[in-house]
Amino acid sequence: MDFAALFGNENPVVMEIGFGMGEATAAIAAENPGINYLGVEVYRPGVGRLLWNISQRSIPNIRIVQHDAVEVTVKMIPPHSLAGIHLFFPDPWPKKRHHKRRLIKRPFTETLASRLNPGGYLYMATDWEDYATWALEELTATKGFVNTCDDFARPQDWRPSTSFERKGLAKKHEVRELYFRQG
Repeated sequence: MDFAALFGNENPVVMEIGFGMGEATAAIAAENPGINYLGVEVYRPGVGRLLWNISQRSIPNIRIVQHDAVEVTVKMIPPHSLAGIHLFFPDPWPKKRHHKRRLIKRPFTETLASRLNPGGYLYMATDWEDYATWALEELTATKGFVNTCDDFARPQDWRPSTSFERKGLAKKHEVRELYFRQG
C-alpha cells in the first residue's frame, strides 16, 4: 500500500485491526484529523456501518480494507510505515483448543512490530483476563516491542468505549490495556 496515494497526504497512519461496527474508529478519526486511520475488518455489517458513519460525519481520514488482518499486514502493509496499531477487544478465543486462533501471538506479533515506524506503538484493550495475560506475555517476548509500563497500562483517555467493552463491563469483566512501543 502506498499510504500517501491512498490518503492524499503524508500524515501518519494508524491501523485498527477488527474495528467491529467502527464507532470507536470514527470517534478517534474525527478527533484527530491530522492522523490517517486504516481500518481492517472482515465483518461486512461493521464495514457498512463505518462507511455510513464516515459519510454522515464527513470523516476524510479513514480508509477501510475488508479482509483478513493477518494477510493485509503481511502482504499489504510496508515495513516501518505505521505510526500505531489499535486492537480494541479482539476475539479472545477463550477455549483452550481455540487459542491458536488468537491474533496476538508470535510470529504475527513480530510482523506487527516490523510494520511500525521506530517509536510507533501497539495499543490493545481486552476484558478477558486470560487473553490479557497471554497478550502481555506474547508481546513482551516479541523482538521489536518494548512495554511502556511494568505490566498493564493505565486506561487511555483518548480511547472511546466500545460496545464489546460495555458488554464485558456488564458481565463484571475488568478491562486490561497494553501499550507497547516499537524499539
